[in-house]
Amino acid sequence: MNRLLTATQVAERLGVKPGWVWAQARAGRIPHVQLGRYRRFREEALEDWLRELEHAGGDHGPLAEPSAARFARQPDATA
Repeated sequence: MNRLLTATQVAERLGVKPGWVWAQARAGRIPHVQLGRYRRFREEALEDWLRELEHAGGDHGPLAEPSAARFARQPDATA
């Protein structure tokens, strides 16, 4: 079984405040497990999530705007 981390532990690893971690979890932007009133963060799921953010090439995964909206605003290169 993977280790379950608290929001404080996740915040320390990411270099952010615990409030940010809580807000992202409530919004469904960071992978977490809800255990009653508790939210815990599976170490492996967070590592996978960070890898996805890295591979997105500057995109911030679930924190970024959808790709279709981003491309819709770019000027047409053929014009």
